[in-house]
Formats: sequence, C-alpha cells, structure tokens
Amino acid sequence: AGMFSAARVWWLFRLMGKSDIAVLDGGYPKWLAEGREVEDMAPIMRDRHITVSRQNHLVKDVTQVAAASKLKDHEIVDARSPARFRGEEAEPREGLRAGHIPGSKNVHYRSLLSSDGTMKSPDALKKVFEVAGVDLKRPVITSCGSGVTAAILSLALERIGHKDHSLYDGSWAEWGAFDYLPVEKG
Repeated sequence: AGMFSAARVWWLFRLMGKSDIAVLDGGYPKWLAEGREVEDMAPIMRDRHITVSRQNHLVKDVTQVAAASKLKDHEIVDARSPARFRGEEAEPREGLRAGHIPGSKNVHYRSLLSSDGTMKSPDALKKVFEVAGVDLKRPVITSCGSGVTAAILSLALERIGHKDHSLYDGSWAEWGAFDYLPVEKG
C-alpha cells in the first residue's frame, strides 16, 4: 500500500532504461481517502513491445557494496527500522545475522513519509538525511532488508536532486546471509 511498492516499481522501470515514470504520492490509500473515482472492472490487456536498456549505474552488487564499505567512498544508507539496523531486533528472514553493513547510516524509510503516506517536502527530506549523518555531496548506495524499501530512499534522493545514487538489490537478505562479510551492531 502507498509508497511501499510503488517506489520499487519506479526504480525497476528506471533500471530498465525508462525515465518518464511517475509515482502517485500517497498511493492508492490516499487516492481513496480523497474520495477519488475508482472502478472494479477487469483491466483490458494488450500486447506491447518494450525496449530495455539496463542502467547498471543504478544497481550495486554485494562485491561493489563490500568495496564501498571498505573504501568509504560512498554513503551507504539503510532503510530498515532502527532496531533492526542496530541488531537489537531479529531479522524476519531465518538465518540472517543481525546488524548492519559497516559504515552505513540508518534512515528508516518511514521517516521520509508524512502521516498521510505522502513523501515529505524536499527541504524536510534533506533534513532527515542530514540528521542521520548522510553526506549528500557523496554518492549514495541505498539498502534495506530485501531491496524494496531502499527504493523509497532512492526516490527521496531523486526528489531532492541527488542524482548520484544506486540501490543494493541484495540488501540485508544477501549481506546478512554471508558469514564472511563483516557486520556492525549498535
């Protein structure tokens, strides 16, 4: 509902080379709350051709994130809840270690949204990132539990004009499963 999956779809279309993508701010719940028109008819499906041009700069893999963590040449920003980020709350996926990628910062995705589910203003978004210690002059890699809510961070970065960002698609589901990768807590 709301921004949760919409931002991920936005990011996936961009990853595949599509740039004219819009997100309904506040999503379907806000649309309904405003009393806007909806219908329950089955959609009309048509075959369409789409040309894909993968934008590799928008995605990072585990090797690239490990290098960024070690070299400290990117800001790594984790969208999970503060308790999960600090390693104080168990991960919902069995077998994952608790904690976060060394050197990463925590910006819980919900902190970017207003009470009605819309994204905060650009000035308010900048403030959230700055309070979390994120240097917005540096390239940013977004992460979360599985690559879904990290896209909300990416959408927020795009909204404030920060174009040098990418998403770690494996996110904690991948990093936390590999025993050879370092983990920080606290």
